[in-house]
Amino acid sequence: MRIPFTQIDAFADAPFGGNPAAVMPLAGWLPDAILQAIAQENNLAETAFIVPCADPETADFDLRWFTPGVEVALCGHATLAAGHLVLSSVAGMEKVRFSTNKAGVLTVGRGASGYEMALPSWPAADAITGSALAAIGAALGAVPDEVWGRGSDYRVAVFGSAAEVRALDPDFRAIIALFTGRDLQLIATAPGAGDASGADVVSRVFVPEAGVDEDSVTGSAHAIITSYWARRLGRDAFSAYQASARGGRVGCRLDGEQVVLSGSARTVIEGEFILD
Repeated sequence: MRIPFTQIDAFADAPFGGNPAAVMPLAGWLPDAILQAIAQENNLAETAFIVPCADPETADFDLRWFTPGVEVALCGHATLAAGHLVLSSVAGMEKVRFSTNKAGVLTVGRGASGYEMALPSWPAADAITGSALAAIGAALGAVPDEVWGRGSDYRVAVFGSAAEVRALDPDFRAIIALFTGRDLQLIATAPGAGDASGADVVSRVFVPEAGVDEDSVTGSAHAIITSYWARRLGRDAFSAYQASARGGRVGCRLDGEQVVLSGSARTVIEGEFILD
């Protein structure tokens, strides 16, 4: 079996920036163990698999995402990459709809500059205090001003400055030990005032339990933090920069129950995955 393989840098204006994702179209779903093994072989933060949707009234494709370690409930950058692949392949198509297992129907459309992607707004609204906050600070290497949570999947550590976020030196083993048994995303974020990026908001994202110590640019993290920053900044739209080694810019807009993220994508590798 030969499976088309495209590697795409998402939230990138040029190659070697943003977050790389593999997008692999399938005629039908392979066993989960095979999908996970392919993602481990690709060894990227995310591999997106797309299959034509059985109900074209609902969506154009079904979409699933796998890190090298687990299947995830929501991945923004690989959704943007999948949208880029479809829209750059189908002339005249302006928007593509993806049906997902846990995040509903997601859309990627052409924007004024690059693409616009609609994700669910999943605000972190549970205050984390006391020893739990202190433990997160110890794992990150600095104590945040506040920590917010969403269920068992997301923690948002808010710092006073972008410089503090950039200076974090997290202990990934400690992060895993704090949240063993959960597919946890730990987000560190701060106002962008004075940062070299010029963005309104700066963040970094750590997902060591899923096999990704620090993610390069994370769409799902911005689906979590957009409502917080929209409220704090007093406006529904702002610019964000993820201060990873590769770095990436994300336009963020709160639109009711959705977060609309904007960004560019670049195809960098095309080929075939050979599955004997």
